[in-house]
Amino acid sequence: MSQENVEIVRRSLQAYADGDVEEMLSYIDPEGELQSAIIGGTEGRPYRGHDGVRRWFAETRESFVDLRTELTEFRDLGDRVVGFGHIHARGRESGLELDSVTGWVFDLRAGKVVKAQGFLSRQDTLAAAGLGE
Repeated sequence: MSQENVEIVRRSLQAYADGDVEEMLSYIDPEGELQSAIIGGTEGRPYRGHDGVRRWFAETRESFVDLRTELTEFRDLGDRVVGFGHIHARGRESGLELDSVTGWVFDLRAGKVVKAQGFLSRQDTLAAAGLGE
C-alpha cells in the first residue's frame, strides 16, 4: 500500500502543476489539511477541507505570477510520504523571486492525503517527519 501512497502524492503534485485543482482534490480527503511553507505558512495558518485547499490554490495564484514546486526525492514511510525538491516563486506584485529547497510531509489514510505540510529546509522536513538524516 505504501508505494501506492507515493503514487497518490505524485499524481496530486502533477495535478497541482497542471493547475487542475479539482483533480488535485480527488487525492485529498474531504477533511484534509494543508500547511504551506509560503502561503499562510508564516502565519501558521492551515487550510482545511476541500474549500480550504481551493482557497489556498486561489491565494497562490493571486500572490505569485510563477510558482513551481518540483519534488524529485521521495521517502516511503507507509502511511507517510516525505518528499524533497526545489521551489521557485516570483511575486505577482513585488516581482521578488524565491529559489529554495523544499520538503513536504504527506500523511495518508485510505488512499487520500489527510495532511500535507510544506517546509523550506530539508532539516525542518525531516524533523516534522520524525526522521534524522
